[in-house]
Amino acid sequence: MKYVTLILFFALLGCKSVHTTHQQNVEDAITKNALQLLEDKRFHSVSIAVYKDGESTIQHFGELTIGKGNKPNDSTLYELASVTKTFTGYIAAKAVLDQKIHLEDDIRIYLNEPYPNLEFKGEPIRIKHLITHTSGFPNFPIKSENKKAFFEGLKLIKIETKPGEVYSYSNTAPELTAYILEKVYQKPFEELVTEFILKPNNMNQTKFTLTENDRTRLVKGYNDKNELMPNFNRTLWGGISGLHSTTTDLVKYMKLQLDPSNLIVKESHKKLYKEGSDFWEGYHWYIIENDHQLMYRHHGGIYGMQNWLVIYPKQNMGISILTNTSFNETGEILEKVVDNLYDDIMKTKK
Repeated sequence: MKYVTLILFFALLGCKSVHTTHQQNVEDAITKNALQLLEDKRFHSVSIAVYKDGESTIQHFGELTIGKGNKPNDSTLYELASVTKTFTGYIAAKAVLDQKIHLEDDIRIYLNEPYPNLEFKGEPIRIKHLITHTSGFPNFPIKSENKKAFFEGLKLIKIETKPGEVYSYSNTAPELTAYILEKVYQKPFEELVTEFILKPNNMNQTKFTLTENDRTRLVKGYNDKNELMPNFNRTLWGGISGLHSTTTDLVKYMKLQLDPSNLIVKESHKKLYKEGSDFWEGYHWYIIENDHQLMYRHHGGIYGMQNWLVIYPKQNMGISILTNTSFNETGEILEKVVDNLYDDIMKTKK
């Protein structure tokens, strides 16, 4: 019996040692890539979260305020910007499964006026076109000062291409999607996000509307001239942007996206529109699949901050990177950091 106990002890010790080594390797990979990023003096802080095989590793670097040395932490609130669209996509996927909407629906059946302009040569814009950026809608709403103005702006849109044929990134379409979701569920979009995503996954620090206390934790970001930038002011539903979150909550979101038993996640990851040889659009996820890998990803950029969220289902891994800087090349730079970090982590796993 004594020998069995000893064998079990050393087996457990070995498991713990492997676990500690893996964790340390992920930490080292994060540190290496974060410090390399901060060598570019246009960047001031960076927070990186990795969720791998059920374990999370979160690290923070730099300073939130230039010259203050105030490093971000697990309770720091970042604006997610367009990563908010993946939440819109999740609820749209749920609505499809609930048969509240159908991908082939003409969007006008959910509008209160006819909108004869929202078609091309008799071809209507369908729900699937809204969530894959193939509707032909302009990037930004023609009017966005309030919801009433948004619908007035819809009347001024001229659809120039057959819906479903041409990819053109649109911030107009997801706002209309959010409105349609409100209408079919008879609840404000903010409530739908809370009820269907945030509460079930204990994402208590992710929210559209901030309290005074929350605002003290909200990052104030910079442009490349080190000028402080304003935070985003939401005037519409929040289908495109407006969510704030922390690294710890984003780990929970990655865990959700990696859950193979979640039928809504499975639906939201479906390939709905092919954009290139190995590039598809899902429900507001960009899907890349080739011989080497499968990933679901989205970028978010707003006035003073940017982030990338990438899910690697085959590796049971997610990566989130957030920074308090925003300028033209920020997204490309952060994308390279994520790719390098992924490579470094996978090297250490072998």
